[in-house]
Amino acid sequence: MRSKKSRNLENPTFFPKHSEIYTIYRILCNFYRCTIESILTGCMTAWYGSCTDLDRKALQRVVKTAQHITRTELPSMEDLYSQRLRKKALRIIKDPHHPSHKLFFLLPSGRRYRSILARTRRFGDSFFPRAVRLLKN
Repeated sequence: MRSKKSRNLENPTFFPKHSEIYTIYRILCNFYRCTIESILTGCMTAWYGSCTDLDRKALQRVVKTAQHITRTELPSMEDLYSQRLRKKALRIIKDPHHPSHKLFFLLPSGRRYRSILARTRRFGDSFFPRAVRLLKN
């Protein structure tokens, strides 16, 4: 059984805001956000949809390792993908001059988007069908 003192060392939220250890964890977290997350999520909306489960687990392992090092809760790759996919799709929908704007058809109800038919799984996992499915929910 661990003592309370050693348990507090594992969670940076127990440290006072201006302590040296808290500052180190903040720096590590900033490094993760600015460098590692940036590298992992570069053009994520283009390639993440077609990743295999094995690839996704490997990427999530990197995030888990970073969580262990920074001792903070970090968003999963799936959450980051959903956020970026939604953001990019909404930008396309708002811009009527975007070449892909016509791919987002509203149904007659005006609330939901018409699904894009995909004959292959490869196309079904690409950006536009996934974006429409995400916006439907």
